[in-house]
Amino acid sequence: MTWDRFKQYRYDDPSLGLALDISRIPFPDDYLPSMEGSIQKAFDAMAALERGAIANPSERRMVGHYWLRAASLAPTPEISSEITGTLRSIKDFAARVHSGALAGPKGPFTRLLVVGIGGSALGPQFVGHALGHPGRDRMQVHFFDNTDPDGMDYVLAQIGGDLVRTLVVVISKSGGTIETRNGQLEAAAAFRAAGLDFTKHFVAVTGAGSKLDVLAEREGWLTRFPMWDWVGGRTSELCAVGLLPAALQGIDIDAMLEGAAAADVATRSRTTRDNPAALLALMWYFATGGRGAKDMVVLPYKDRLLLFSRYLQQLVMESLGKELDLDGKVVNQGISVYGNKGSTDQHAYVQQLREGVKNFFVTFIDVLKDRSGKPYEVEPGITSGDYLHGFYLGTRDALSEKDRASITLTLSEVSPRSIGIVIALYERVVGLYASLVHINAYDQPGVEAGKKAAGGVIALQSKLLAALKASPGKAFTVEALASQVAGDPELAFKILEHLAANGAVRREVRTPWHASTYGL
Repeated sequence: MTWDRFKQYRYDDPSLGLALDISRIPFPDDYLPSMEGSIQKAFDAMAALERGAIANPSERRMVGHYWLRAASLAPTPEISSEITGTLRSIKDFAARVHSGALAGPKGPFTRLLVVGIGGSALGPQFVGHALGHPGRDRMQVHFFDNTDPDGMDYVLAQIGGDLVRTLVVVISKSGGTIETRNGQLEAAAAFRAAGLDFTKHFVAVTGAGSKLDVLAEREGWLTRFPMWDWVGGRTSELCAVGLLPAALQGIDIDAMLEGAAAADVATRSRTTRDNPAALLALMWYFATGGRGAKDMVVLPYKDRLLLFSRYLQQLVMESLGKELDLDGKVVNQGISVYGNKGSTDQHAYVQQLREGVKNFFVTFIDVLKDRSGKPYEVEPGITSGDYLHGFYLGTRDALSEKDRASITLTLSEVSPRSIGIVIALYERVVGLYASLVHINAYDQPGVEAGKKAAGGVIALQSKLLAALKASPGKAFTVEALASQVAGDPELAFKILEHLAANGAVRREVRTPWHASTYGL
């Protein structure tokens, strides 16, 4: 790696407070010119998307998360009006909560419980962690982001006696997402157990006419905010899904939206060298051979960006992990994403990155501003932040010495505007890369297959319990009981073991283990 190459391939946009160094991806000098035709086609596809083209043929829907930060670009006046109206409603609702005009039975709301999963949790969690200020936030935020009962108990224990001052936001576009439905029911049960009317605490973010929308209206929840079919879960942070929790926490959502809009302007450039999203997409393509042959390791050298790799996991892997291309050909595309934070990683897996299997490329995220307060010197003239920066530069060089490829994204600071910028930047990168590899980034058939399979497990569990109830006092081996209900014996065993561990069935342990019996 040379100074001349660094000068040649570093992108810098002071207006965005963003720089990008791609010089340590070992592409030859003729690579960018050779890909110009392909990236121009990707620009065409992105422009059509923003004009309102049907981007998800299987669901016959547009993909318009770009309109969320520039409503005037929406393809119809109705959509534009919905975006601006919802933003006003979010701000008004947050202001009423903060002022105490909208309060609980025992006074103002001071805590927020967000119930969601996937994009309905990862985005709000990332933003809340990146931009929150404990002790100064308008509300303390908690999450139910799984259907793990012990996890929900843990969160409820953190809230403790403040449940009476807790506002709950339930997020599900379809209103039928099982994990969110379960979290909603568990939260409602906790309020009832505390002698509270949960409907005076609950807010819904959902699609019009969904199961959740109908339920919230019937039960008289505080209010409802819309989700639109043209916003996918993994690109929903800048609609009510993410803006409502952020506004309630006290984060400047206007600055987030402004940053995202500014990034969109920059990444619409059809001049490849002036477009950071295009440069990143082309680096991903080169580093992975256009086949996902290498993983992407995300190393943010900033504690506040710890959750960014988790956020990117869904955005990248759900968007790009596809079996079929746009022509129906089996391609098994995707890029695996993992990461933690620097310099923690130097005491974890950087050893393998430098000397182990070479199946990855690294994205370093460097933040120039160390802290908002006064610097503290741990040595004369040296701060903790200087060491953090030194560890980033040292790790980058240590990897380069072993021909480990890396990209560096530099931000001037972590702020609402810069977080909006990186969200919009990576949304655009994913779309451009998907065009380069000829796949649809906006559907997710694998997710639906997993949900369907889970439904089959619950159906088999119901059959097993019904068979046991029909023979009270009688014990069955797994094979006998599975045969009776025409179920898979291995699946039946797993279900019965889980039920026995939680006291729902009685197990008598025998040798060999598969001779054990189960009954009620």
